[in-house]
Amino acid sequence: MAGKKKLSDDFYEKIKSRLHQRIGRELRLAGRILDLGCGACDLVQYLARAYRQKVTGIDISDHTFPKRRHTSDGRRFQCIRKNAKQLSFVKSASVDAVVSMWAFHEMEHPETILAEARRSLRPGGELLIVDFPKNSLAQKLWDERYYQPEELGRLLKKIEFKAIRVRLIEQKQIIWARGFRPPATSPSEPK
Repeated sequence: MAGKKKLSDDFYEKIKSRLHQRIGRELRLAGRILDLGCGACDLVQYLARAYRQKVTGIDISDHTFPKRRHTSDGRRFQCIRKNAKQLSFVKSASVDAVVSMWAFHEMEHPETILAEARRSLRPGGELLIVDFPKNSLAQKLWDERYYQPEELGRLLKKIEFKAIRVRLIEQKQIIWARGFRPPATSPSEPK
């Protein structure tokens, strides 16, 4: 087992900062972001520091949250202990982007979580899921509930995201899935 842990630590640590940078470029125009399943708030801190975005990390466990809530350059970030299936503290249509990195496979009730993410997004806002796919190195190491790209695409479509694109990156070891909340159908009612 020690060999498997070393293999995963090496691979995932090598690509972690690259994925942070890629996510940052993808979401660079978003002012307010929710990070669902943020863990130790690494991505939250990166986006707050590198792109000066207002980022709120949400995770059901707070034992890995940093004690300090400021980046090295003084930018404040927020990490909240909540369940992603209940984002009632987030106003509807109030965030520009929702991201989840290496956590979606662990979330129970994925349709409810996606519906909450969609509700939270402003019309035209982006959802980005970066996770391990089925039949990847992660599957061999941890054997958790991972998704095939097509399966994740169907979930996004079911929750009525638009312009959905799901693909494999990083030697087919990572799913990169994105979708957008459609524009409002009328000025008074966000769709």
